[in-house]
Amino acid sequence: MTSETDPRFLRSREAILNAARELLLESGPTAVTHVQVAERAGVGRATVYRHWPQAESLLIEAMATVPMPFLDKPTIPTREWLRRELTAIARQLELDDVRAVSTTLANTALWDQNMDARRAQFAGILTDRLAAALDDAHARGEITLALTSRDAAAMTIGPMYYRSTIERAPIDSALIEAAISALGTWSTD
Repeated sequence: MTSETDPRFLRSREAILNAARELLLESGPTAVTHVQVAERAGVGRATVYRHWPQAESLLIEAMATVPMPFLDKPTIPTREWLRRELTAIARQLELDDVRAVSTTLANTALWDQNMDARRAQFAGILTDRLAAALDDAHARGEITLALTSRDAAAMTIGPMYYRSTIERAPIDSALIEAAISALGTWSTD
């Protein structure tokens, strides 16, 4: 029997992942450490390391099983909703653990098909949600889009990701407003 089919291996892996998910939901990404996960899961720290040698990998896997809260349930007016959502994303990208996870995910996805699938899943969710909200706003006459609604996700989130991960600088409200304005002409402009 291989370790991947050993019931004890599978039980400890599931307990660790459940503990990581709980900590993530309760206290955010900074709580997902080997020590805290081991304590919560009731396993030794070495067991956590055996399954996930890197804390970032454990956090990515835990994040993949947690519902993505961003850009969900748009409200009207869309521009104010988008400002709130982008501000929430910006605050998350300022956290060292989130920055580490996002860059690790992007980097590892270049060589690892499983990570690439997770990257595509995250990107797809954000793109689909933002595109649908902008399409609805366009249909209501709130905005005349300057680009396709799907390109809007890259134009909106891309600058924030760049500022956070490449420049390692805070994302201010001026950048958020510039990203929102670049999407097109808003009816209140």
